[in-house]
Amino acid sequence: MTNVPELFGTLVFNDKVMRQRLPKETYTALKKTVDSGACLDPALANTIAAVMKDWAIEHGATHYTHWFQPMTGITAEKHDSFISPAGDGTVIMNFSGKELIHGEPDASSFPSGGLRSTFEARGYTAWDPSSYAFIKDGALCIPTAFISYSGQVLDKKTPLLRSMKALSEQAVRVLHALGDTDVTRVTATVGPEQEYFLIDKELWKKRKDLIFTGRTLFGARPPKGQELEDHYFGNIRPRVIAFMDDLDRELWKFGILAKTRHNEVAPAQHELAPIFTSVNIATDHNQLTMEVMKKVADRHGLVCLLHEKPFAGVNGSGKHNNWSISTDTGINLLEPGKSPETNLRFLLFITAVLKAVDLHQDLLRLSVASAGNDHRLGANEAPPAIISIFLGGELTSILESMQSGTAYQGKKGSKMQVAESIPEFMSDTTDRNRTSPFAFTGNKFEFRSLGSTFNIACPNVMLNTSVADVLSEFADKLAQSKDVEKAIKKLITDTYAAHKRIVFNGNNYSDEWVEEAKKRGLLNLKTTPEALPYYSNEENLAMFARHKVYTGEEIVARKEILLENYCKVLNIEALTMIDMAGKQIIPACIKYMKVLAETAQSKEALGISADTEKELLARINALTAEAFKANGRLSEAAVNVKNIEGHEKQAAAYRDVVFAAMKELRASCDELETLVPESDWPIPSYAELLFSV
Repeated sequence: MTNVPELFGTLVFNDKVMRQRLPKETYTALKKTVDSGACLDPALANTIAAVMKDWAIEHGATHYTHWFQPMTGITAEKHDSFISPAGDGTVIMNFSGKELIHGEPDASSFPSGGLRSTFEARGYTAWDPSSYAFIKDGALCIPTAFISYSGQVLDKKTPLLRSMKALSEQAVRVLHALGDTDVTRVTATVGPEQEYFLIDKELWKKRKDLIFTGRTLFGARPPKGQELEDHYFGNIRPRVIAFMDDLDRELWKFGILAKTRHNEVAPAQHELAPIFTSVNIATDHNQLTMEVMKKVADRHGLVCLLHEKPFAGVNGSGKHNNWSISTDTGINLLEPGKSPETNLRFLLFITAVLKAVDLHQDLLRLSVASAGNDHRLGANEAPPAIISIFLGGELTSILESMQSGTAYQGKKGSKMQVAESIPEFMSDTTDRNRTSPFAFTGNKFEFRSLGSTFNIACPNVMLNTSVADVLSEFADKLAQSKDVEKAIKKLITDTYAAHKRIVFNGNNYSDEWVEEAKKRGLLNLKTTPEALPYYSNEENLAMFARHKVYTGEEIVARKEILLENYCKVLNIEALTMIDMAGKQIIPACIKYMKVLAETAQSKEALGISADTEKELLARINALTAEAFKANGRLSEAAVNVKNIEGHEKQAAAYRDVVFAAMKELRASCDELETLVPESDWPIPSYAELLFSV
């Protein structure tokens, strides 16, 4: 039996290890760096590095690497061994302070969005002491930021750290104006729920689309999907629970707070949820979680699919970003308390978030934009592309009463007892809304629009910076007020009145909401090519510059990187479809038609009617011809679109021309799958993929 407390964090150079191993003055200085952002004395880096190296070697490490998060969306690492020549033909194990705090990986092949030329290869990594080092695959992994030779940001961690600093500074200003002068730091915290699919590895090997793109580009719907809703929270199958047990143990070794596991709605779909931690560490942990999921799945003869929409006709996978803010004195600023109607601090921060989301709908929407997520947003499984906030009946009523100047006559939670043998419990005053993209869920906001593959850094950069900008405005107004309580109430009521259009507590899936949102002036950016250009709007550029999160050049670069990525993803998918249709599906249909023709001929020679074979042959022949022509049109479209200059125009063409051609080809091939025997169909079916584990 696993002793979880003893196992937890065994591969992490965490606070407990540092406190035990580092000299007291070194440990104190490092803690000060982490807690207050003070600079670390370089002289202490050698001591920390030596202790870290000894600890890592004791745990089997032979190499070290600066572990960073470039704009590829995944993590990157370059391993260097600890060995150093001793001069007598032997080696010693060495790791210096300079090697700890600074690295220089080749930056030439990482996306830069035009920030530098390909031949300008130098880039720098810098140690982030606020995120613990850990051991993975025999290497000491040191979480780092990644910047170019000219100092421009090339990663996802650096802007996140900057946004956290901005949020903390402005929130502290507001709290000091409210009289909470003992607060010195405010931290954004996140608990990212991770959805994923598990399929059999041997079946995966037979699907080029899954191998190259992570999703099925062809596939007729099976007789049974998720309509019975019998998979959701259902009994976990033995092969899957073995994977989950193994996964939990591996994650716990890395100090990742894996807490909840269960079956999701779609067959073969599951979810893992961690306990909240600071957004920086949560981001690192989520990147590591996705990597470990894939490795553990492989050990069990499985493949973990993290694509947002691996299968048509059943739910795709998201990542719910549960975001909150807390003080270093232990106060959750989004905790309403027993009487939220009188909790002015809570209401002030709630309306700050409300205003931030309304003003920066575009940033939140584009932060979850990708080719994969375009398949998912707006379906009956994920929020629509329209950004809105669910506050719930209680909070909305409180703010409405404050705006109108009337006393709040709200309901309190009532006692519920479902049977005599079951203890009573208190009901919540507000239900949850699972259709909302941004829902208040008690003491946090759940941003539900993220796709399952996403690095959560970008959405949280947008949230942190947008809220920081509003809090800065609030702090300025409160600082000028002689009656703070009166000023707080006015800020709450004025802000709610000006931005309550963003509040919607109803069914976000309904057609009526689409029309209502349009009347309210809310954005409905349905696809990635529509959303990403908003990145470089003047207001957004100015806000990021004010809080020193991004420079204008860095914003434009990110927009270009993401648009280019969208084009590349669609191009890979198109080429994969062309290959599969031309080399597998169409030849298989031709081969089966030959069997039908020979069967018909044999029957007629015996004087037996072959009408069935002839009718089936005609239908398959027509669809095969249709698929062949559609494949040709897709090939032509893929070539033509690649020649379009400018990523914005090219992305729009991929969406409007290439993707439309992909859908035509798929329609023919999926219908052919329903007519060709399973034994003659060249790729595993949805039924096999979804129900074999």
